[in-house]
This record gives sequence, structure tokens and C-alpha cells, in this order.
Amino acid sequence: MAHLISNKAFDEERALYNISDTKVENCKFAGAKDGESVLKECSNISVENCSFSLRYPMWHAKGLNLLSSMLDENTRAPLWYCKGVNIDSCEVKSIKCLRECSDISVNNSKINSDEFGWRCKNLKISNSKMNSVYFLFESKNVTIDNLEMSGKYSFQYMKNLHITNSRLDTKDAFWHACDVVVENSLVKGEYLGWFSKNLTLINCKIVGTQPLCYCKNLKLINCTMEETDLAFEYSDVQADVKGHIVSVKNPKSGIIEADSVGEIISEDAIMQCKGQVKLRNTCASC
Repeated sequence: MAHLISNKAFDEERALYNISDTKVENCKFAGAKDGESVLKECSNISVENCSFSLRYPMWHAKGLNLLSSMLDENTRAPLWYCKGVNIDSCEVKSIKCLRECSDISVNNSKINSDEFGWRCKNLKISNSKMNSVYFLFESKNVTIDNLEMSGKYSFQYMKNLHITNSRLDTKDAFWHACDVVVENSLVKGEYLGWFSKNLTLINCKIVGTQPLCYCKNLKLINCTMEETDLAFEYSDVQADVKGHIVSVKNPKSGIIEADSVGEIISEDAIMQCKGQVKLRNTCASC
């Protein structure tokens, strides 16, 4: 970096507007003037060990490394319309952290941000913890690995999403999502995956009521299911489930194979339902 800004405090509007080729370290963005957009339109900068408590600090950033920094509750909507951002070892408590951003990496970070990651593309998240409502709404081309996630209404209207080795505790996840693969993960929450298209779950544990209804081209490969009643209603599904399913209701098409099913419900269908439920052969005397 050609320039260094270190150990300073800023609270004015656009205090470091349009800076480039600069390392900003050990700085505090807070104060009585409560200025917005302190680092707006920055490019090719590294922000390290800094704390933020001002609104909209890094809009339109290009080529930004945000490292070991804190963004508190007052840092509303900190990163919008950004491209080429690496967020590593940060703690984020600000609502609406990413919106309409591209080519973003988040690693080893703890984030509590409702409406995180709306309408973003080319996003990678790894080794992080997330609490959010409407997480990643309408984003596309996203890869996630080793994420511990809690919240509601996550992954809705997404396209091209791949999740591995994660723990997801989130109601109404994957609604209307398209081209999604989840592997080696816990997926817990009510009403999972409704209206999704091309959703594939591999080696996953699925927990919660009324999962996977109204799905098109749904696949479960070597999965387990707990507390999953009224599953697969009106879905086109190929499912290989190890263990027990509480109940299956009116699958539209395909085959659901499990070791046992508590109840198979075929009633009150509003469309033609030809889905089959098959139980694996078991030996009662073994």
C-alpha cells in the first residue's frame, strides 16, 4: 500500500472519501458528528483492527480487505454495491450488512445481521457463525462451508447455492430456491424447502415439521429425518432416507424409500399424486 492511516479517529461525513492504495489500521470511526459514508468509493485498501459505529461506511468499495474489525449495531448497512471484498476475522452486529455486492469472501467471522447478503453474487462464506433473518435473499452463485447458522426465512429465491459441513437452524429455508446442493449438514427448521426447484440434500440430517412440499426435482441421498411429519406433499421427489419418517402426505411423483414410515397419507389431494413410498426389506428375527 502506498499510504498508511493509523491510530486515528474519524466522525465526519465522508471523512476518507475515495481513498485508494491505503492501509487503514487501528482507527475508530465514531463520534459526535455522526458522519455517514466515511470510506465511500474507496478502492484497493486494507482496513485492519478498526472499529465502526457510523452508518453506511463502505458503500461502492472496490478491492477491500476488512480484517479483524468490529462493526457495531450503529453501523447500519455498512457494505452496499461493493465488488471484490474480503472479510476475515471480523465481528459484525449491523443490520443489512451486504446488499447488491459481488465477488465477496467471508471467513472466520461472527455475524449478527438481519437481511444479510441480499441480491449478492459470487459470494463465499466459510468457518463462520451467522444469525440473520432473510439471510441471502435473492443471491446467486454462493458457496458455504462450515457455517453455524440460526435465523428465519433463509436462502429464499436463491440460485446456484452449494452448502457443505454446516449446521443450519432456520425456519422456512430455501423457499423458491433453484439449483441448490446441501451436503454433510444438519438442516433444522419448519417448512423446509417449499416451492424449491432442483434441491439436492446429500448425507444430511433433516429435522422439523412439514418439510419439502411443492418441490420440483427434489433429491435426498443417504439422509435421515427427525420430527418430519406431513413430508413431501405435492413434490416431485427421489428420496433415499435412512431410518424413520413420521409421515408422508400426497407426494406428486417419484419414489421415497425409507426403513419405516409412521403414516402414509393419501387424501384430500388437489392434484393427481402418483408418488410411491417403499419400505426397505427388514428381517424381524434378526
